[in-house]
Amino acid sequence: MTIAGTSTVDDIARMANVSAKTVSRVINKSPLVNADTRDRILALMGALRDPRDSQLPVVAASRRKLIGLVYDNPTAHYVIEIQRSVLDALKGSGFELVVHPCDSNRSDYVDGVRRFTLQHKLHGLILIPRVSEDELLATALRETGCRYVRVASIPLDDPMRTVLTRDRQAGVEAAHHLMSLGHRRLGVITGPRRYRSSIERAEGFAQHLAVNDVGLSSKCVYLGGYTFESGVAGAEYLLAQTPRPTAIFACNDEMAAGIYKVAMRLGLSIPEDLSVVGYDDSSLASQLSPGLTTIHLPISEVGRLAVQSLLGRPAAERAASAMPGLQAAVTPRLTIRDSTGIPAGRPLEAY
Repeated sequence: MTIAGTSTVDDIARMANVSAKTVSRVINKSPLVNADTRDRILALMGALRDPRDSQLPVVAASRRKLIGLVYDNPTAHYVIEIQRSVLDALKGSGFELVVHPCDSNRSDYVDGVRRFTLQHKLHGLILIPRVSEDELLATALRETGCRYVRVASIPLDDPMRTVLTRDRQAGVEAAHHLMSLGHRRLGVITGPRRYRSSIERAEGFAQHLAVNDVGLSSKCVYLGGYTFESGVAGAEYLLAQTPRPTAIFACNDEMAAGIYKVAMRLGLSIPEDLSVVGYDDSSLASQLSPGLTTIHLPISEVGRLAVQSLLGRPAAERAASAMPGLQAAVTPRLTIRDSTGIPAGRPLEAY
């Protein structure tokens, strides 16, 4: 294997966190390098090889003005809106956006993201759930020396590498709203357990109920998949319970739409017989009839903060972000429409 220029050796050394001399020893098959270090360097060199020439790595001395977006998310609305927000934030910066969809269930997906990063010589990466929640991927990116920022519901990394979305607080907001209307029999359709955002939303909802002495039994919780179909299945399950819930919190708007379908089939009126709360405040929320009460996530702000983290913030802001408890974050808020109301036969009461 040959190396085209010392800049490539230096780049590989930086990515592998070793000296250029160690990289040269690996190239020359020296026995003085331990097996783990040698394997790591060879893996990087393999990922950087130009596909047109199996002997030629493609590391550049400087990175290109490209920002990558990596996603594995079943919610099309979220992915589209995050792309739009990032593109808006990049206007006038000279940077462009490239996207990399992936399947985080595949055993080789981390290697795929690493190859994408190195071969495009990206300035930095934006990671959104669920890939942003994967510590193996974050570790691999740190090893390559690539900048990244993780959009996540809880602090997972250095404050400069995270934009918080506070999903647990949103679950509390949904529970507070329904309880303030007088609902005491409630159900929830969660997202997949492998998404930390799903756990945070459902736990925030359940914990606020518990604090106010309202139980949420296991029969009132349905594990959804962030899809319309799982919303239908969840509504069928919850509304078959006796007594059935008077209100359901769906952890995204697509699943909430599935509840509408089942309610109509069962002859239940929204909100007179059943109140529904969603999450995301997608365009679907205002298109449903009645309009869907939902949690609004300011995605435009998420994109702006993520880009700001990658392209650099003013010194004062960077210093504040590095302080414990202070970092880039957005606050979800409840958008009240017509899908929630006082449960039938029950007067409005304070709690």
